[in-house]
Amino acid sequence: MKPHSVGRTLGIGLRIAGRIAGQRAAAAAQNASSSPGDRQAAGQVVGQVSGGVVRGIGGFLRPFRRVGGKLMLEVTGVFFLLPVVVFAPALWRARASYIQGPDHWTFLLSAAVTALFLYLSASSFWRAWRK
Repeated sequence: MKPHSVGRTLGIGLRIAGRIAGQRAAAAAQNASSSPGDRQAAGQVVGQVSGGVVRGIGGFLRPFRRVGGKLMLEVTGVFFLLPVVVFAPALWRARASYIQGPDHWTFLLSAAVTALFLYLSASSFWRAWRK
């Protein structure tokens, strides 16, 4: 099966399932409301059908939520790695004056920012790996 046909198949399947659920709910509501005192029963049937649809969609989306969470952590890790790439050259250039010198504050600031964002990136990738 081609990759583009998987999404198409899932979309068609969801539309058909939604149409069937709607038809069943309408039929159940019509059958329940045919007698004058059964409006409450019709509401219960529609509530049961809609609850079933919600549970079905939730079960269908559960694996995608897990993969999406992992992917979001990895993307966050990459974005946290970008300041490390930006501040690492400044840290390297100012390394000679780390104790005293004209670039002392540049070195300290670059070291702090680089260490912070390196930690955030590594922890984000670690959390994604643990999932």
